[in-house]
Amino acid sequence: MSSQLASTKSHLRADCDNCFGLCCVALPYAKSADFAMDKDSGTPCKNLQVDFYCGIHQNLRQKGFRGCAVYECFGAGQKVSQFTYKGTSWRENPASKKEMFDVFPIMQQLHEMLCYLGEALEWKETEPIHTDLRRAVKEINALTQLSPEAILALDVPVHRAMVNQLLLQSSKYVRARAVSKKKAKAALRKDFFGAKLKGADLRGADLRGALLIAADLRGADLRLTDLIGADFRDADLRGADLTGSIFLTQAQVNAAKGDRHTKLPVSLRKPDHWLESVNK
Repeated sequence: MSSQLASTKSHLRADCDNCFGLCCVALPYAKSADFAMDKDSGTPCKNLQVDFYCGIHQNLRQKGFRGCAVYECFGAGQKVSQFTYKGTSWRENPASKKEMFDVFPIMQQLHEMLCYLGEALEWKETEPIHTDLRRAVKEINALTQLSPEAILALDVPVHRAMVNQLLLQSSKYVRARAVSKKKAKAALRKDFFGAKLKGADLRGADLRGALLIAADLRGADLRLTDLIGADFRDADLRGADLTGSIFLTQAQVNAAKGDRHTKLPVSLRKPDHWLESVNK
């Protein structure tokens, strides 16, 4: 791995100690099973403290803020706070707050792209396109270093489309080790809401963007499965094997149910609510 890539990867996880609570202010949410109340964009959450820490961070799920517990900014919070705005918070400079709050979700998308590109570069199977992947990393990383005005002017969908083509190619290279015609045909289905998939062999499947909400995936084999954008809210992953799965994020894992028998990629950790739960 190049020193540039290693340096980039080290900054793609949220560091709340160096953030101005941007996700707690910039992003809106509606009262639902994931949030205990309505909140408009640009309005500080009532749980945000003066030191920019969440007052109920240790009890988010119990207090009705499950959505906060699963959110991941991919390091965009500290990048905007400490680099783009040079450590001056929206409280210290109120004139900057609207701009800062608009920049944050764009930075989050750029960092998410970097996260996926970095993972694709780790696979030996993607060597034929490593040059293209490294070029994309360099290009997207350069965008994260632009001025606030330039970031707001970006045509993000264009950059996402370019990155997506590389990720699709990467996925095909990796999944070729396990994919079959039968699985490729089954992968055309994307709605698995509440599906009974206990013990299913899903190795090499393309589940990009699949709705796996409340799906029963206990003991399922998800190795080498493309899971980019898959919705795992309340999916039961107890005993499932996700080692080697493609583009799985911590946020997706946090949204699911699992236990000590669930196998995850080494880069991801088992959420506290998994370890605290009692197997049923």
